[in-house]
Amino acid sequence: MSQSFSQSLVQQMRMEQRLTPQLIQSMAILQKPVADLESYINDALESNAALEIAESLAPEQTASNGDLHTIRRTRDLTPQDDGFGRMERFSRSQNMDFDDAPAPRAYRSDEPDSKMGALANTPGRTESLSEHLLDQWRMLDLDVIPRQIGEALINHLDPDGYLRVAFEDAVDIIRPAPSLSQISETLLQVQSLEPTGIGARDIVECLLLQLDQLPGDNQVERTLVKNHLEDLAHNRLPLIAKATGYSIGEIKEAMQVIRTSLSPHPGYLVGDRRAPIIRPDLIVEYADSGGGLTVRLARGNLPSLRINEQVADIAKSKGNGKETKEFARKQVEAATSIIDAVLFRRSRLMEVGKAIVEKQRAFFDIGPEGLKVYRMSDLAVEMGCDPSTISRTVSDKHVQTPRGIYPLRYFFTGGTETDDGESVGWDRVKTRVRELVDNEEKKNPLNDDQIAAILKAEGIELSRRTVAKYRQQLDIPTARQRREY
Repeated sequence: MSQSFSQSLVQQMRMEQRLTPQLIQSMAILQKPVADLESYINDALESNAALEIAESLAPEQTASNGDLHTIRRTRDLTPQDDGFGRMERFSRSQNMDFDDAPAPRAYRSDEPDSKMGALANTPGRTESLSEHLLDQWRMLDLDVIPRQIGEALINHLDPDGYLRVAFEDAVDIIRPAPSLSQISETLLQVQSLEPTGIGARDIVECLLLQLDQLPGDNQVERTLVKNHLEDLAHNRLPLIAKATGYSIGEIKEAMQVIRTSLSPHPGYLVGDRRAPIIRPDLIVEYADSGGGLTVRLARGNLPSLRINEQVADIAKSKGNGKETKEFARKQVEAATSIIDAVLFRRSRLMEVGKAIVEKQRAFFDIGPEGLKVYRMSDLAVEMGCDPSTISRTVSDKHVQTPRGIYPLRYFFTGGTETDDGESVGWDRVKTRVRELVDNEEKKNPLNDDQIAAILKAEGIELSRRTVAKYRQQLDIPTARQRREY
């Protein structure tokens, strides 16, 4: 059996799409929320000598200025103009041929350090749960072994304050190994720290520890927590009354104490757990002249960037050295690419914002029940782009409206049609489910089948399973759990 190899030249045509570095950069900037965009531009201003802020120009002036060194009007960009045509025109006008990556510029001591300024304005780190407990633990007068055991137990607590590891695993580094009785005694001391309920091994122990610190005997509450916690979760009050001999009124009063005075996750009471600040990228507000709506970009989206004229002159001058000229050309190329990417981002954001306001106009007048079926693929067809571009544009972006701040993705939703052919978004259906539950008879609440039947009578046909899914998404308990006795 013989084998042979041969080589031959073959000519063929094929079509392929490649992502240029400029396009990759444009997509990355498009996806950044406004806070990240500001940080990115600040870093670019520090590292690129050719990029600068046109401080003498107001945003309105910058938007209408015809100078190629400034950002042009966003309406001049069409869906077919991808934002990089300006770079080509600029390079031709300056007789440049850009093909290299930018080089960093040297830092000057007289320049303000924006990073240090941001660091100075950053809030300090909050105290963690373990730090909070260890500070209390060090104040206690303890022997060496109990102190080591307590530190080990504290370091093994979960963020919500529970001890979910075995004793042996929590103290495996302590030598000689302590006995189980020593660990149990030390755990009782750990559980005496603040906040109350820390160090519990399950929710029953956690709630009982907190009940011990409340005034009065709390015997009813203790009985319910110790023996009927699952029945409470499922609202089986008659069953609890039959088993304990307490009246429904006494049980309801005890439930109120448990809900308002006890915490199932005491560890979360320590530290700053505030929600992060959201900065909107778009602002929608009512026009002063009438009932119309105006759409504008938030301030952070409007940096008035331009090319430094001195660096541009160096890049095209024949009197400078080769290395100096090459360095300047690289800087101008990178700066132009950033300007075009920011331009492209502004243009897309405005187009998406205007499309949302036009399509979801009823939302701004009557609220979530006014949302209509609107998919990203629909907008992509309208704008003549790929749906992934729309997805990048709305990713992590928010819009400030007269009704509050909402993610841009909130306005893209699926839905169904009524018997009359009206388009109804899923959020409107959820809002209707919430209304039915809020207005139901509390002693005889609606089950999922009954809710589906009411919606069907209103022209919205949903299965019981879909109603149950929406109810769970709205954190609405089952009919049994909502029933009031």
